[in-house]
Amino acid sequence: MLVLAIDTSTPAVTAGVVRVSAGSASVEAVHTLAVRVTVNPRAHAEVLTPHILECLAEARHVPADLDAVVVGAGPGPFTGLRVGMATAAAFADALGIPVHGVCSLDAIAEQVDGDRNLLVVTDARRREVYWARYSAGVRVEGPAVVKPRELEPMPSEVVAGSPSHVDFFDLPVEPVETPSPAGLVAVAADALFGSAAPAALVPLYLRRPDAVELADRKK
Repeated sequence: MLVLAIDTSTPAVTAGVVRVSAGSASVEAVHTLAVRVTVNPRAHAEVLTPHILECLAEARHVPADLDAVVVGAGPGPFTGLRVGMATAAAFADALGIPVHGVCSLDAIAEQVDGDRNLLVVTDARRREVYWARYSAGVRVEGPAVVKPRELEPMPSEVVAGSPSHVDFFDLPVEPVETPSPAGLVAVAADALFGSAAPAALVPLYLRRPDAVELADRKK
């Protein structure tokens, strides 16, 4: 199965084309054909589609060859997350293929050795972090948003995620900063090969938008 993977939940704009076989449920079992990553929180809309087209060209495929799309659903800031999810939905709709949303923190965790208790944190801005906790590779807490000082590192044994935030926690750091295409697809493996229709895409914003209707502001 040929899959387009997208994530814009962090400052990194990530796109990749991967090949995955039925029964594959780990990053190691997913073959990445091409990947593009640009770290720029203000360039999601400008570089995502060119990244996708470059990945397809490098993999020597055309959009019609794709069998599915996987997109990181966050948590993440509203604007960046919206770009990735809207682009994924548009590609899937135009090609008549399924699109699957996955928790972006799960994709980071998928790239870390699952034998240890893991804390994943990413930048939520406003001096906060998005976080989730994993045990034996399974999410046991989160996702949620909180100030770093309010997040207890224990019982986690290692931390991964945003390089600007992992140092807030007195834990060994795993060098995995953002979701990779292979990580995204590995998280979605069961859905990709399942018989059920894909679930609706639901972005994990985790907080209300800053912009409000004037009437609500007056209230």
